[in-house]
Amino acid sequence: MNPITSQPVDRRRVLALGGLTAAAVPLAGLQDTPAAGDYDRYLRQLAAAGRFSGVVLLSHRGRTVLSRAYGMADEQRRIPNQPGTAFSLSSAGKPFCAVAVLQLAQRGKLQLDDPIGKHLSGFATEVAEQVTIHHLLSGCSGLVSPPEEVRRVFHSRDEVHEFFVRRARQARLVGVPWVPSTEHAEAEAIIPPLVVEAVSGMTYWDYVQKHIFDRCGMTGSGFFTRDQWLRDPHLAHPYMQVADGRVVDALHHLDQGSPFDYVLGKNPGRAFIDAPGDGGFATAPDLVRFVRALGDGTLLDRPWADVLTAARIPHGSGSFAGYGLVADIVGGQWMFQRAGGNPGVGANWSSYPDTGWTGVILANRDGASLIDVLAQETLAVTGVWTGGGAGG
Repeated sequence: MNPITSQPVDRRRVLALGGLTAAAVPLAGLQDTPAAGDYDRYLRQLAAAGRFSGVVLLSHRGRTVLSRAYGMADEQRRIPNQPGTAFSLSSAGKPFCAVAVLQLAQRGKLQLDDPIGKHLSGFATEVAEQVTIHHLLSGCSGLVSPPEEVRRVFHSRDEVHEFFVRRARQARLVGVPWVPSTEHAEAEAIIPPLVVEAVSGMTYWDYVQKHIFDRCGMTGSGFFTRDQWLRDPHLAHPYMQVADGRVVDALHHLDQGSPFDYVLGKNPGRAFIDAPGDGGFATAPDLVRFVRALGDGTLLDRPWADVLTAARIPHGSGSFAGYGLVADIVGGQWMFQRAGGNPGVGANWSSYPDTGWTGVILANRDGASLIDVLAQETLAVTGVWTGGGAGG
């Protein structure tokens, strides 16, 4: 739920996400494998130290190998996190937009080299004519957006939609499209979903619900409003640290924001509903279903699924940008992943297609580093230490 983060989360950024201690919730069929064992012990130690609240899952070729839940989804109502709890995804939901665009391309409704002016109006001439859908999905558009309004509190879906349409049209071209940049342009996240809306005739939220969530059987996932987040017992509340050191439920403290530089002043509860192209909520099993659907033709024909994950822009040794995700070479195999973070929110899903593993990490409390947990997951699956914290 971070509308300006259009690139995959940099592994070098430390996202503080952890939680209260609570009993693990094992699923029937937990297997005692080396891949699960060390990772499981690591997670138990984090939870016992009060540093992790959330759900983790490891699946191998469709079989759950490890599933654990720690901490509370709603402390006020004493509702614990469960394997079926849905968590805010933040930028980990951005690949849904890339899939939506590729579905429309597969059907011949658009082309990836279409300039955005072919489908959308109200943009500066140079933006409309020079920036293509491909540039946006690759994170190489050359666009910049106005500063974020992180303290704004939204009150309806219409208000959110109108706000981000207006901000999309304020994007300026300051670079050369297709020249790699380290900047995270908000416009790259919010213009493609507007193309989806223009071509499909549906809101982005409704399109993803029908053509991705429903098609995959992701019954616990959706784009929920703040009112639903407050009421629904299966949605995990975000517990963020504030300036005086307290950890508060962000939904009940909209006047409070994060003191950390990389999310300074932000509060995920202010958004009412996630911006088109960003976020959403999902359960860990639903994200496994999403990954499987990418590989079995449910969402995209195989050639188009390969377009999604194709390595495009080098990020470093063995790391590349795909469409809305990161493609890494780890231990001689591909690893596709997408992470997201906000105050009190951490999410990552990883696919290891060469060996059939899928990993999910979902957190709802500031504390331990999401990057460290992901490094432990990758070590369990590949046997390679990619480096947590400030490494990698």
